[in-house]
Amino acid sequence: MRAAIEEARKAEAIREVPIGAVIVRGSDIIGRGHNVRETAKDPLAHAELIAIKQASEQLDAWRLLECRLYVTLEPCPMCAGAIVQARIPQVIYASPDPKAGCAGTLMNLLQEDRFNHRVDVIQGVLQEECSSMLTQFFRRLRGKT
Repeated sequence: MRAAIEEARKAEAIREVPIGAVIVRGSDIIGRGHNVRETAKDPLAHAELIAIKQASEQLDAWRLLECRLYVTLEPCPMCAGAIVQARIPQVIYASPDPKAGCAGTLMNLLQEDRFNHRVDVIQGVLQEECSSMLTQFFRRLRGKT
């Protein structure tokens, strides 16, 4: 999760919402991503999608079997769908997302029985640190610091 937090800090440094993700296979990070929606003017430029694309290129495969995704914020519906499609077996996230979380908060697309793939989910890893980073970012954005 520390590597995902490093990615989130990169997003924060360019005034993006500080969300970071890494994909790990064994003990190697094979994909990294941080939010760049504003910079890229791209609604698809979420940390998870960038990390998934990089990991797929690294493995030369669309199936990311034997991989784990670490992300600082609970995946949204789009990212949860991509995680299922990429067949990632495990997601570890820090902070729940009460507005868009689809790994258990609003719904649980990652463990939906009707899909052909279900993801093991671990939540709350370094939650306080990641939640604080997001809270502070939005306070600064709104000029309340």
